[in-house]
Amino acid sequence: MRIGIVTLFPQMFAVLDSDGVIGRARSAGKWSLDCYNPRSYTSDVHHTVDDQPYGGGPGMVLKPEPLAAAIDAARANLGAARVTFLSPSGRRLDDSLARALAGEGEHIFLCGRYQGIDERIVASRVDRQVSVGDFVVSGGELPAMLLIDAMVRFLPGVLGSEESLAAESFAAGSLAAPCYTRPAVFEGMEVPEQLRGGDHRQISDWRRQAAARRQKEGSAKPDGI
Repeated sequence: MRIGIVTLFPQMFAVLDSDGVIGRARSAGKWSLDCYNPRSYTSDVHHTVDDQPYGGGPGMVLKPEPLAAAIDAARANLGAARVTFLSPSGRRLDDSLARALAGEGEHIFLCGRYQGIDERIVASRVDRQVSVGDFVVSGGELPAMLLIDAMVRFLPGVLGSEESLAAESFAAGSLAAPCYTRPAVFEGMEVPEQLRGGDHRQISDWRRQAAARRQKEGSAKPDGI
């Protein structure tokens, strides 16, 4: 998988090279990432990428010219890629969307900043929009990293086992059951007896019931809790 990121802060994506499943997958050549900074596509001495919004109001808006040039440069290298804008207006990211996007070999992710981006970029160059939730963050970089992490896990060989993918919470359609490891007793709290007996049917039944209880309890919580 090849990914291009249009961002004012390319250094933020260095964290994806760190240790862990995603970093190891990148080192193994299972996916690659290149950043395209709109500041590199400006023509003035100050490398201006933003301006005041028409109609007034707070904040600044990313200008269309440098964004368009950066996106076009990414497209020149990633001819099959669709442009995904990380935006609260987009489709909510979930397991099925991450799996579907993982099936595409090339991606361009557009990361907004400030008050937003000029809407003409959305109209002329954005193919789809994806949201990671109903909350505000400083820019599209963190949402893009969340999406990349979720996608890369679906690439063949990244997790080392197809069973790992199938067993994950949202692949199973509900939250996972609680997990335990040794020691059997910690600060007076014991691992459930059903998990220690070696009876695979009993273990499976316990995990299914515990997952159902967790799902029900999570659904019953008030918003924001």
